[in-house]
Amino acid sequence: MLAGSYIASAQTPAPAAPLAARPPMTFFITSAGLPGGANLHGLAGADAHCTDLARNANGERGVRTWRAYLSTQERTNKPAVNARDRIGNGPWHNAAGEMIAKDVDDLHGTPDRLKPQVVLNEFGQQGTGYGAPPDPRDQSWAYMQTHPFSVRHEILTGSQPDGRAFPPDHDHTCDNWTSEEEGNSPLRARTNTGPGAEIGQPEIGSVWNSHGISGGCSHEALARSHSAGLFYCSPLAETDVSSPILRGRCLA
Repeated sequence: MLAGSYIASAQTPAPAAPLAARPPMTFFITSAGLPGGANLHGLAGADAHCTDLARNANGERGVRTWRAYLSTQERTNKPAVNARDRIGNGPWHNAAGEMIAKDVDDLHGTPDRLKPQVVLNEFGQQGTGYGAPPDPRDQSWAYMQTHPFSVRHEILTGSQPDGRAFPPDHDHTCDNWTSEEEGNSPLRARTNTGPGAEIGQPEIGSVWNSHGISGGCSHEALARSHSAGLFYCSPLAETDVSSPILRGRCLA
């Protein structure tokens, strides 16, 4: 009996090691812009959009303060705000659990740190980069009806490559995300003398957060600059969250 018990015990396979929990999503690009182009109703409106998208997509019921990765420029009695200071200390992971960057210096240490393959929206889908299919919602813009290619590879940031705000002498934030003026430049250009927004390009060989100024602030002006008014979102700090995707649900 003892020998038989020993043999049976020896042949029993060891239990499988538990799978590592997927890191919670702490960085995404918005799947859609706001109706006013670069008029996001300021940082508060952009932050609210981030929160709405995260909660609607993922059933997030915890309390997390989502922030838009956007800078604002100094104005009378209003100091500048740096995008890098709005999103916590890292690390950041996309909806698939892939690490975006380990800390603030890592995020801003390489110009092309972000690439389309890892820049996922709140649904875990890739929606940026050259060749990405245009979203059906984009087709309502006159520019897209005659230029049926993706306008989703220039992302609003209002920031310099290090994630800090620009000096106040030239508009890089569409009047701190409150303007939807047309502008006076047909394409993005640092020579644009009218209102515009600094936009980044998450592509190999490009600067992911500071690639040039849009030719204006309206939807049409952004589209001419190959932007759909999308921006990045991250929670300021971690708290307990009840969400399938945040607890390791496998994405389709």
